Order: sequence, then C-alpha cells, then structure tokens
Amino acid sequence: MREVTPKKIREMKGREKITMVTAYDYPSALLADRAGIDIVFVGDSLGMVVYGDENTLNVTMEQMVFHTRAVARAVKRALVLADMPFSSYEVSVEEGVRNAVRLIQAGADAVKIEGGTDHEKLVKKLVRMGIPVIGHTGLTPQRYLRLGGYRIMGETEEEIEEILRDAKALERAGAFAVVLEFTLADVAKLVTEEVSIPTIGIGSGPWVDGQVLVWHDVLGIYENSPPFAKRYANLNEVIIKALKDYNREVKVGEFPSGEHYWEYQDKEDFERKAKDVLKRLNL
Repeated sequence: MREVTPKKIREMKGREKITMVTAYDYPSALLADRAGIDIVFVGDSLGMVVYGDENTLNVTMEQMVFHTRAVARAVKRALVLADMPFSSYEVSVEEGVRNAVRLIQAGADAVKIEGGTDHEKLVKKLVRMGIPVIGHTGLTPQRYLRLGGYRIMGETEEEIEEILRDAKALERAGAFAVVLEFTLADVAKLVTEEVSIPTIGIGSGPWVDGQVLVWHDVLGIYENSPPFAKRYANLNEVIIKALKDYNREVKVGEFPSGEHYWEYQDKEDFERKAKDVLKRLNL
C-alpha cells in the first residue's frame, strides 16, 4: 500500500492543504511522486492535452486503463486516482462497478466520478465494496454540453443549491473527498464549511482544502492554458529550444561529437574483420 491513503487525505481536512496534479504516463507520474504531490491523478483531461480532442467525451475505458497502469507503475508514495470516463458509469450501477474495478485492477487506489446526487447509489456501492471514491461537482466537463460550455458555476441560487446538494450526497455516500471545479470562491468556501470531507478546488479559490491542476498547465507545455491555472515553468520554450538546437547540430554535423560514440581503437583489427565479413557475404 502506498503511503498516502484515502484515510490520510480525509484526515488532512482543516489541518494541511492537499496537493493534486494530473499525470498520464510513467515519467510524469515518477516526477510528481518524487516532488511530494499528495494525489497523482489520471484524469480524463488526457483526451484534450494528450490526444488533442476538443473535450473529454471521447475518452474510453481502454485509454484510462492503459494510462492508469503506466502511472501506477511509477508511483510509490502518492495516492493514485483514476477518472471514470464519460459513459462508463451513467447507464447503470452495475456497469459503473465493472469499470471502477478495471481501474483498481490497473493500479489505481481510488476512482473519481463526476456528479453527486445522480450517482449516490453507485458511490455507496463502490465504497461498500472497498473502492474509495472522490466526487466532482461545480463545472463537470463531461456535462459541458448541458451546462452551455466551460463556464464558472455558482452564480445563481439554483446552482449553489445543486453544488451543495451534490457535495452532501457524496459525503453521505462515503466519498472521501470532492473536487470543486471552476466554482465561485464564495460558493466553494460555503461547501468546504458544510461538508466533513475535504474539498479540492480547481479554479475555485483559496478557501478549499486542496488544489488540483493539469500537468501541462503547471509546466507551461502549451502556449494557452485556462485562466485559473498558474504556470510554474515555461517548458514550451525550453523544449522547443532544445529541439531546435538538436536539429541544427545534426544538420551541420556537430552532433554526435566524439563523446557520444565509440569506435575501434585498433583500425587494423577492424579492417581485417570487415574484410572477412564482406568476403563471406560476397560483397
């Protein structure tokens, strides 16, 4: 069992801020774990930042299992959280259970499900089976068509009520935390105060129990990122410069230099061996 468990995450509420970052492959997960991140999250955001889709709706269970397995191999300390992709749990509780089991068997320590009240039965069933669950309310990207796009949530009484109702339903069902995405900070603060489980915000202000960001946004891989994300590096420029330098050096013959390859010290020995080989091959 990894050092960071669902029990530890739950106990961090009000005591220590929780850090969570997405990772979709072995090297990214390895670095996140070494950096001390609490939760390494295999998010369905991979559909957009890894596969180039416009939204997350085309992500499949096969993709999630594939990426979860790679991440799980790398992480030794942090909690590995895997997303339940669109259409993997909405049809029935039974289908949701089957797909959650697949992610756990791929190496995840817990699964994340978008929505609250609508999936209370599924969350309760999974928890009873021993599968830890994190919920997700506020902006739920898998429902962006119904929501009218990617927009900030909590501006109306109805939205505040829905977000709070979802969070309470998740708490009641046994989820050990809930993600609040792109929610007005005042609303996120209210939810944080009203539930006993940790709230992990993304674009939802400082008054939550933790924060989550996408790997590519943190490191500045792409030129554009969401308005709520902070760049802690600009790897876009660093990577492009490195590749340009490599391209130039190969073109002009600077790479590889002597330190990057090996050759026979005894040239006569090589010539003798090469001559014998060519003779056998009739060349």
